[in-house]
Amino acid sequence: MTETRVAAVAANFGRDLDDAFARIEVILDDARARGTQLVVLPEATLGGYLANLDGAGDVSLPPALEVDGPEVQRLAALAGDLVVTAGMCEADGERRFNTAIAVHGAGVLGVHRKVHQPLGEGASYAAGEAFDAFDTPVGRLGMMICYDKAFPEAARAMAVDGAQILCCMSAWPTARTQSTPDIADDRWARRFDLYDRARALENQVLWVSANQAGTFGDLRFVASAKVVDAGGDVLATTGYEAGVAYASVDLDGMLDGARRHMFHLRDRRPDAYSLVGV
Repeated sequence: MTETRVAAVAANFGRDLDDAFARIEVILDDARARGTQLVVLPEATLGGYLANLDGAGDVSLPPALEVDGPEVQRLAALAGDLVVTAGMCEADGERRFNTAIAVHGAGVLGVHRKVHQPLGEGASYAAGEAFDAFDTPVGRLGMMICYDKAFPEAARAMAVDGAQILCCMSAWPTARTQSTPDIADDRWARRFDLYDRARALENQVLWVSANQAGTFGDLRFVASAKVVDAGGDVLATTGYEAGVAYASVDLDGMLDGARRHMFHLRDRRPDAYSLVGV
């Protein structure tokens, strides 16, 4: 039995890139010391997220970085033998994308541009157009960003494309209305957790969910980074605090055990789903 050790990070990342890299280095050093192979950092790790989602107040944008630029190269160098996923604001000519990258010491392994845009995010970012899985040293991965996970088709598309591990990077805040002081009672926090477990179970994959923690601008994030197995059971979580959730799994054994009899991908009936594209 070969175990894969993964880490889901809940942390607060803002505009200061040097501070972000210093904190990433600490996180990765600790993960490496614990025998980890995959570390999933939050949405907007490099440069922070938007300060609000309604266009009011602080409308400053994160620094726009290029996928082949020095910042991503620096992240890949820090990753070394680890596979690391992280969010950033990507520059592509005049357009900006809310982007996730997967890196390793050898360079960039995969790129995902956020497809689904909540509330006012479309005023700051262009939308991505695809969900694709890709091969890495820890297995075949798929990536999505935050609101993407509210759409079952997103995770399903990558599972059908052979993803064994789905990495979801978020800057998921508490509810904008009917808010509560205790995040554990927050309805958006409950949705965050429900989506994590449902997407893992539906697709019978290992699900690694990272999130921003603390506050930024008008937003308070729910943290709740977690690792969920192919049966929808939470293996490790940070709860509603900053931290790192570590879990070790026999990836092949877990997938085989979950899929041996009731294999959801095999038993699909795409011809019966007249409104679903996958």
